[in-house]
Amino acid sequence: MTTTERRTPAGAALALAGAAGLLAGVAAKAADGSGPRWAADAGHYPAAWVLAVALIGWSAPSLAAAAARAAAFFAAMTVAYYGWAAEVLDAGWEVRLLVAWLVLSATAVPATAAAAHWATRRTGPLPAALLAAAAGITLGGGVLGDAADHPVQAVLDVVVAGVLVVVLPRDGRTRLVAVLLTVPLSWVAARLLGVLSVLLG
Repeated sequence: MTTTERRTPAGAALALAGAAGLLAGVAAKAADGSGPRWAADAGHYPAAWVLAVALIGWSAPSLAAAAARAAAFFAAMTVAYYGWAAEVLDAGWEVRLLVAWLVLSATAVPATAAAAHWATRRTGPLPAALLAAAAGITLGGGVLGDAADHPVQAVLDVVVAGVLVVVLPRDGRTRLVAVLLTVPLSWVAARLLGVLSVLLG
């Protein structure tokens, strides 16, 4: 345990994650209507959120802390996003979407953060596959197929995927396997995200 971890009680870390989520949610909703397409894209496509959850997992001192902090961040972000739309922009509450994203905040998001925590501390094909899956979500749910219309987001997607499979792995062999798995897992992620999009309407 490092000095930084000893000085950050669990409750304070959760509160900080929640506060960051609130700010991120407001910023994302503000970006939606800000005018520039690149700003709206950054909040809409998964790259920024996947990176945030992965970094929360990577920086957490334990699996439980990774899961809890990511859940707090994403739940607060979700409430802030839809709350800002309803109360400030007077767009009304989208209750079904709010509930759906809160469910993801309590399930897929903490699982992803825990997987990132575990994978960034180990070597081998399984950690590589987990990091490649995160990169696959970024690329599969992004704009690479329409990069000419979304050039800034396309660059962001590639940069985030690169961080996940080049920077975060612990050694060269894990890094290589992660890079090789990114393309097929991006294909899988694109199909799964398509199903999720249909379910969310």
